[in-house]
Amino acid sequence: MDTSGLQKGATYPEIKARVLEQTGLKISSLYISQVKQKCGLEVRENHHKATSENTKQPQCPKEKEDAIVEALKHFQMI
Repeated sequence: MDTSGLQKGATYPEIKARVLEQTGLKISSLYISQVKQKCGLEVRENHHKATSENTKQPQCPKEKEDAIVEALKHFQMI
């Protein structure tokens, strides 16, 4: 089986579990996708697409962003 096209790293549930275990913080998939975008990682379109053009998305707080970055480093994604 050719796995060269598969994304390496952790799934969103794995990242959420790591952050919860390490910091006690609950994070959303939206926050993970925002941090992944900042780090230049590939994000699927449906993870960060607003339901309408005028909808404002909440921005990831610095504390949670730092926790997500640490999880991405743990999973060797960055």
